[in-house]
This record gives sequence, C-alpha cells and structure tokens, in this order.
Amino acid sequence: MDKVELGGVLSRWRGRLQPSDVGLPAGTRRRTRGLRREEVAQLAGISVDYLNRLEQARGPHPSDSVLGSLARALRLSEGEREYLFRVAGAAPPLPTMIPSAVRPSTQRLLDRFQDLPALLLDAKSSILAWNQIAAALLGDFSSFPPQHRNVYWMRFVGGEGRVVATPEEADEADVFMVGELRTTMGRYPDDPSLAQLAAELCRESQRFAELWERRMPGDRVRSRTKRIAHPQLGILELDCDVLLVPDLDQELIVYSAAPNTREADALRLLRVIGTQRLVPEPG
Repeated sequence: MDKVELGGVLSRWRGRLQPSDVGLPAGTRRRTRGLRREEVAQLAGISVDYLNRLEQARGPHPSDSVLGSLARALRLSEGEREYLFRVAGAAPPLPTMIPSAVRPSTQRLLDRFQDLPALLLDAKSSILAWNQIAAALLGDFSSFPPQHRNVYWMRFVGGEGRVVATPEEADEADVFMVGELRTTMGRYPDDPSLAQLAAELCRESQRFAELWERRMPGDRVRSRTKRIAHPQLGILELDCDVLLVPDLDQELIVYSAAPNTREADALRLLRVIGTQRLVPEPG
C-alpha cells in the first residue's frame, strides 16, 4: 500500500469534480475547489474522519468494498479504478462476464481490411465477426452453429482446419492454447459461457481434457507466421498479427503477406473467388 500516493490521488480526483457532476447542490458559500470531503464521504458511505486520514496518508488499509465505494463516488474510469486498487495494495476486482459485443468502431475497422483477411475474437476465442476474405482463406464460419464458432472448439473438436503444422508445432500449439484458456478462466471465473466451453471441450476431446488437467496457465497469443492450406491456392505462408482492443479484452487477427510475393498474389485472388470452389469444367 502506497499511502502517500493513495492520499494524493484521492485528493486530486475529489478536486476535479463539481457538485453538479454527482447530483449535489452547489450552495452559495463554496470556497473549496471541487467536492468537499464531507460530500465524498456521504457519497461513498464512509466517515469524514476516515477519508481525511486516507488523504493525509494516515489511514488504515481500506477494504475492497470501501475502495469500490470511493471509485463510484469519485466517478473513476476503469483505468483509474484499477490504479486506485493497486496503490491501495489490493487486487482490482475481476470482471464477471466476457464482453462479446462488437463495437461499431471495431466493425468499421474490420470492414476497412478489404485486401486482408481479418477476424475479431473475444477473450474465450469465440469468433465475433470476420470479413469476406477471411472466410475465403480460413473457411466459411457461418457454416458453424454460433456456439461452435470458437477457435478452441474448431481445433479440438471440429476436425481438421486449414492451418499447417508439424507434429511438434501442433503439440506446442495445443499446450499453448489450453494454457491461454486456463488463464482466461482465471480472469473470468464467473462467466457461465466460459465454464460451459471448458466442460464441453473436456467431454468431447481427450487431448484437451489431458492438457486441461495439467492446470498450467499460459500467455496471450502473439503475432507470428502461419501456414494456411487453401484448397485451391495451396499452402500460403502469411504473417498473422494480433491487434488488441484492451478495454473489451478482444483481439483483431489480421493476415497479410509481403508485397510482390506469391502469397500477396493469392490474397488478391481470394477477393475474387471468395468462398466458391473452383471446379474444372468437364473436358
């Protein structure tokens, strides 16, 4: 607990608010810049003396409930709320549900990738949105039921995908992915859809169940190169970059190729053929 920093930020955040910001009357004899301690204490449901001691770096370690009440009273943003908990020596509260709504600005960004395959994943790697060229490269995601449009389900239950890997690379990817899902479970322990996904994977995939029992956490996926086996265009080696939408815990996956390469030509052709199958005409 950094008592000096905690007292400083509480005082600064109190000073930036006006009574009208929190639904209080301004009054006629206001000399204090921002809210008075009495007003913040009233909003947070704590004593004025307790808030005074916190601001003067003399207070005890505040409980999580007090920190949450102060964050609401001071109208803190998510980042400020997390900072408040950390300087108070407490772990920020975990979110309860995985955000799965597609923000309009993210959808607009996805739509602008007309020349590059791109798809949006939530924290449990469910595919929330994709562009046409991504379906042309990786397969038509709309052919899966919504609950199975998930990278983990497709890999461990859904059958062979189009990613090409050696047995060693495939084993490493399996371990990495299961560890990543285990870490996600730690961030969202109360999300029912995540628990349901893990239970279904354990039931349907022996390989997943064996790795899940190791209880080994993993890191978030990183940008890397992938080999994709397209049924008409052959094996394409593409750069796979991960762009984060941090406040929603979502990832925008974008595939690209260096200019003047066979892969770059193949991506241009994918825009033309889409998801149709190229079948030779009878001779």
